[in-house]
Amino acid sequence: MALLKDLRAATRLTQSLLRSRKTRKELARRRPEFVAPAPGSIRIAVYFADSAVNMYQIRQWYAPLAELAKTWPVAIISRSPGTALTLLAEAPVPTMYVRQVVDLESFIADQEPHIVFYVNQNARNFQMMRYGRMWHVFINHGESDKMYMTTNQFKAYDYAFVAGQAALDRLRRKLWDFDVTRRAIPIGRPQADHFAGALPYTPDERIVVLYAPTWEGDRLAAAYGSIASHGVATVTALLATGRHRVIYRPHPRSGVVDPDYKAANEAIIAAIAAANRREPAAHHVFDDGPILGWQLVAADIAICDISAMVYDRLATGKPLLVTRPVSPEAEVDLDGYLGDADWLTAHGAGGVVELIAVALGSEESRQRLEHWVTHHFGDTSPGRATARFHAAVSQLMEEWDRHAVAHAEDADLRDVGADDGVEDEEPGLPAG
Repeated sequence: MALLKDLRAATRLTQSLLRSRKTRKELARRRPEFVAPAPGSIRIAVYFADSAVNMYQIRQWYAPLAELAKTWPVAIISRSPGTALTLLAEAPVPTMYVRQVVDLESFIADQEPHIVFYVNQNARNFQMMRYGRMWHVFINHGESDKMYMTTNQFKAYDYAFVAGQAALDRLRRKLWDFDVTRRAIPIGRPQADHFAGALPYTPDERIVVLYAPTWEGDRLAAAYGSIASHGVATVTALLATGRHRVIYRPHPRSGVVDPDYKAANEAIIAAIAAANRREPAAHHVFDDGPILGWQLVAADIAICDISAMVYDRLATGKPLLVTRPVSPEAEVDLDGYLGDADWLTAHGAGGVVELIAVALGSEESRQRLEHWVTHHFGDTSPGRATARFHAAVSQLMEEWDRHAVAHAEDADLRDVGADDGVEDEEPGLPAG
């Protein structure tokens, strides 16, 4: 058994090496397509050291970054060749492929960025954070009550842009000796100002239900995923009514750890395809596309796991159900919205049709939802979050100018760090 496990590991490593070699050849061929911005032109860098599997984390920032770049030029720094190629094809701002730390130093010397954004907690973020003459700002890839939202890693950044009062309260409760007032800046959810997209169906009298579960997690404390526990029963019940349209958008990592979770995901996808064959006018949707936005605003009600999707939906002010994790070890913060949410349990998944009817018709649910929307995101009027985002950036730019004057005498000291030799996608490195 051990020998078989070793053979499988060796096979995966060989396949990874072959993929990496192929990707680097393609990157070398297309290297001229990476247009270097003029020296000193980039004021904001987005540091994304992850592989393509986590592209969803940066994609959700595309529209806000494109809008921000109209005022302060923005570039994305990629450390992965595969990710760099994807960003080159789809990102609305320039992409810089930076393989080694020495290349990173060259970028910093050429551009002198004032602010660096981080959308996740990849360990290689620290290769960028060693440079002191810029603000390192954690902007995250969503708002949620996951344990991820209050890790002590927040203290590593100069500042964090957070959604609203709920995030400030959460950080005050969880982190010792963290100056929330100074270092956490609420901006709302600027992505919500760009939620749009063409519908893949023609709207009709059907009730549109978005089911957007997260992945299974890599430990019991973060096991929030519902596909295996709730998903099959939920989708089966909805497909059977003839009155509902299902939009199924699973997390892109669904099933990477648990084969049963993967099988349940595949069963739901197959059930949607079969339902569409039986009744083409139903136009149920399996959605694995790169763009998130239209799904959140088009659905009459959403069913989400404890994840950023709950709060992306919350930012629209429209009804939702939250799945209750089956793992007793899963950390659930009931001090905020989750303590007042409309829950869908695994036991009650078969009765989801009745629960949806109650949630859509309840005045009490509507009032509770309105309260929590404001608590998490503040004013969600169109354009308000974008304005707060830009104001926060402007504040940090002014702060950078003030410190640049104070440290003018230190200008001859190079801002460098030692190259620890870690490059892009080396075999054996975690994907992030």
